[in-house]
Amino acid sequence: MKSINLFFPLLLLLACSGPEQHQPKVSFATAQEQKNYKTYCNPLDIDYTYMSHYRANNNVSYRSGADPAIVNFKGTYYMFVTRSHGYWASEDMSNWRFIRPQSWYFNGSNAPAATVRDGKILVLGDPSGRGAVIETDNPELGDWKTNFAVINTPNGVQDPMLFTDDDGRVYLYEESSNKFPIRGVELDPDNYYIPKGEQTDLLYLQPEKHGWERFGQDHKSDIQPFIEGPWMVKHGDTYYLEYGAPGTQWNVYADGVYTSKSPLGPFEYAPYNPISYKPGGFLKGSGHGSTVRDNNGNYWHYATMAISVNYKFERRIGMYPAGFEENGQMYVNTAYGDYPHYLPGTPVEDHKNRFTGWMLLSYNKPVRTNSGLVSQEINVVDESESGYMLGQIREFDIRKINDEEIRSYWVSEANNDSIFVEVDLEKTMDVKAIQINFQDFNSKIFGRPDTLRQQFTIEASIDGNKWQTIADYSENMRDMPHGYIELPQAIEARYVRYNHVYCTNEYLSISEFRVFGNGKEDLPETPANFKVSRQKDRRNADLSWDTVEGATGYVIYWGIAEDKLNLSAMIYGTNSYELRALNTDTGYYYQVEAFDENGISERSEILFTQ
Repeated sequence: MKSINLFFPLLLLLACSGPEQHQPKVSFATAQEQKNYKTYCNPLDIDYTYMSHYRANNNVSYRSGADPAIVNFKGTYYMFVTRSHGYWASEDMSNWRFIRPQSWYFNGSNAPAATVRDGKILVLGDPSGRGAVIETDNPELGDWKTNFAVINTPNGVQDPMLFTDDDGRVYLYEESSNKFPIRGVELDPDNYYIPKGEQTDLLYLQPEKHGWERFGQDHKSDIQPFIEGPWMVKHGDTYYLEYGAPGTQWNVYADGVYTSKSPLGPFEYAPYNPISYKPGGFLKGSGHGSTVRDNNGNYWHYATMAISVNYKFERRIGMYPAGFEENGQMYVNTAYGDYPHYLPGTPVEDHKNRFTGWMLLSYNKPVRTNSGLVSQEINVVDESESGYMLGQIREFDIRKINDEEIRSYWVSEANNDSIFVEVDLEKTMDVKAIQINFQDFNSKIFGRPDTLRQQFTIEASIDGNKWQTIADYSENMRDMPHGYIELPQAIEARYVRYNHVYCTNEYLSISEFRVFGNGKEDLPETPANFKVSRQKDRRNADLSWDTVEGATGYVIYWGIAEDKLNLSAMIYGTNSYELRALNTDTGYYYQVEAFDENGISERSEILFTQ
């Protein structure tokens, strides 16, 4: 494979980085143990564990974080994640520290359940599916105790959820299957948390009626979909039983909800389903999640997002504002869900709308590097022929670094401190944040070594000649695979450059170099000629609108009430969309808006289909 053409010699780069060429320095971001941020950006930038499932067979290494179970325990948030060999804690949902517990599951917990009861955290997550509830009153130490009483349900416990009701009674919900339903049973806290009676079948998938429950990318597979990941929330006198579908590896992985006045039902399907849905954008999917109330009384939904490159279960965690409408309808707002949002501690006028308005400035902009292109073959677990994952994107050129597709990535031929990547924003804009998403190309790392880190600097320039450092992570000792950097102040720049120093992996690989902020021109026009047509298959609808000149993309909104268009999809590069997530017996309202570097247009008129 040939090296890419260089746009200017390395000698010029070195000359440009001399002190005589720099503008006077301003306050810039530096690597710190504690971030003092007002914002965050999905996926969460935590030190995801490298999985070991395929180490013995073909030595495939990949990070993953999935199936988050998060609880608020005495004002601190504890997040339990599949196969992570520990868990995370945070006081602000911004700074997450990993806890290596004193005692834990040897092979890591699998889709763990967590709840708080009587001053303790209870967890259930034995990978065998036939374990006991463990508990601790000191999660910072992690001296987890077991009562050795296996919860021996007929088919084992898969994707469990533990729920403590207001009266102290405890319930278990579980299943991960494309054959069996979500089941529930009360547990006896006075008798080792063993079941009180038999499990009750609570809900099944109905993909013939619920379009969003269909399997595959964009719901286009005939494979039987999977139901999994239950989570219970009680709001007022109503129980909201969340569940994930149709498959964790797809862009349409989502959470829905059934409601009841009793913890064991009967449950009624919510006509506004799904609640958590993110089929488009950089990082897609938002299923198998958990909902937690923060210390300000607001709700947040943590969910699983798909990468599925090195293996179909290569995943990350997203965090979204959530809550309940005045009529009890549950919502999770994923609009612009992988752009910067305000953290729980940052006051906003409306919790439902925490988007900062910082737009993506780097999408498909001219980009250059001084590194040749890697020529190595990829080592992955590819199940695309079976229909259980998408095919590989095998071009690793530099244009993949800002195409807003997490499954594509650039791989450098070298890995040393002379490599740079430079993006030309084409116009001077206000840069406010950076996100660098590293990929694990042919990684040889497993588990949680203490050596993981990424070191680099970020420079900015107005003219391409005079540069100033805006972020210095050259001595960073923190593992930050999705390095999100909120700048202390906006920086005017046309050019933004990543200067590599070090990463632990053998290959420097970046799936996306993202620059956020705002342009200085007018907002885009509202999309005209908006049309919606429901297909004969009522699970589907065709949406179209006129192209808006200069628009980066569009966001469509829909819902079952005119004032509650809580579902959305982000679209790049086209002025039409086939929406395949509708319920057959429900009418819908729709809107569309355009966005670019300068901001978001006014929304179109609202349309309705019966």
